[in-house]
Amino acid sequence: MSRLWSWAQGLRGRLLLSVLAAITFVVGALVLGFNLVLRDRLDSEAGSVLQARASAEVASLHVVVGQIQLTEAPDAGIPDSQVWVFQGRRALEQPRSSSNDAAAFVLAARARATMDVAATDTRLYAVPVAQGRRKVGAVVVGISLAPYRQTRRTALIASLILALVVLLAVGTAARWLIDRALRPVARMTRQAADWSEHDLDRRFALGPPRDELTQLASTLDGLLERLAASLRHEQRLSAEISHELRTPLASIIAQAQYALRHGQHTGEAKATLEHVLQSARQLGRTLDTLMAAARAQLDPRGASSDARACAQAAIAASRRDAEGMPDIRVLAPPEPVRVAVEPELVARILAPLVENAGRHARSAVSVTIEPAGNVIRFIVQDDGPGVPEEARQAIFEPGHQAASSAIATAPVSSGAGLGLALCRRLARAAGGEVHAVPSEAGARFIVQLAAA
Repeated sequence: MSRLWSWAQGLRGRLLLSVLAAITFVVGALVLGFNLVLRDRLDSEAGSVLQARASAEVASLHVVVGQIQLTEAPDAGIPDSQVWVFQGRRALEQPRSSSNDAAAFVLAARARATMDVAATDTRLYAVPVAQGRRKVGAVVVGISLAPYRQTRRTALIASLILALVVLLAVGTAARWLIDRALRPVARMTRQAADWSEHDLDRRFALGPPRDELTQLASTLDGLLERLAASLRHEQRLSAEISHELRTPLASIIAQAQYALRHGQHTGEAKATLEHVLQSARQLGRTLDTLMAAARAQLDPRGASSDARACAQAAIAASRRDAEGMPDIRVLAPPEPVRVAVEPELVARILAPLVENAGRHARSAVSVTIEPAGNVIRFIVQDDGPGVPEEARQAIFEPGHQAASSAIATAPVSSGAGLGLALCRRLARAAGGEVHAVPSEAGARFIVQLAAA
């Protein structure tokens, strides 16, 4: 049902439904008009037949001194002949057996009149028999309406069948024409989407606009050109920021290391220098992470990587940045599992989660790799105090400060509030997602990335 609703909301569906609605209205009006006209024509024909029979019967009678004389005996060879000849209130001639005698008697008392007898599906018609201006009797003739009504029913059924055939034929033709007309648009849409992700230098290049399709192609070419220019500007800006920040940052780290090794400091001064060195290294990692996120957004064609190797790289990076890490296991299928993301980016996505788990685990941390169709899932699990339900979304907000020691939002500095936020940003930049999910023991994070 949802697929049908989705199709009906699309351009093809709306166009086809509009055509079918218009054709249904036109064909329905034609069928209704045809059957109404046919009914009137059949009624008129039945009336004409009755009048002709009545005129012929009256012409065959002779009136002599006020008495009606029949020129011939009733035709007994016609069993369904329905003719009554009345002299005043007395029937001179009538059918051998008929259920319409009473109705004919009543009708004979009138002038020219018509009566439909529903019980016998018969129409009666009466004409007076006169001598001069004096009415001496009446002739009543009848005709069965069953053949006429049968003709109407047959015509109605045939017209409905014809209408359905016309609707089916027009619907099929309309769908074929709509698909054929929109096929270039769909092809251009797919090409533009593919180029926007993989090759911003491609263009339709159909020349000056001549019709709606070439106008669309020209518009999309302009859009792709502006998009490519914007991304080239961002690439240059990212490169300049990276160059301008790395140089002074490297100088700060080198000077802090030199001061710690060769200077004579009190305990407080030494702790301050160590904090400066640690913060500078954290800033360097944050800068590298931001640059990785920018590259992932600017160049989605990153090479694939081995999931197990990326998990081990993230564990190694976490051990370098934090002391006293517990045992960390990697659980993966025996066959190689490939991720459609560059190795450095996968490791940077996993590193904050692994370090966060290592900081709060009691004894063990595991990284499980699970192929799941078109995605690869990395499940980071620890046996620590876990993440409260109300904080499972807030911990991914930049600058979030956890009230509980069970949540670390930054890889090194508990006040930075950047680790998990950058982790999610990197995953989304690579077309994936990161979630904190319920767990029976400890914290449980799931990273989903596209499979190669």
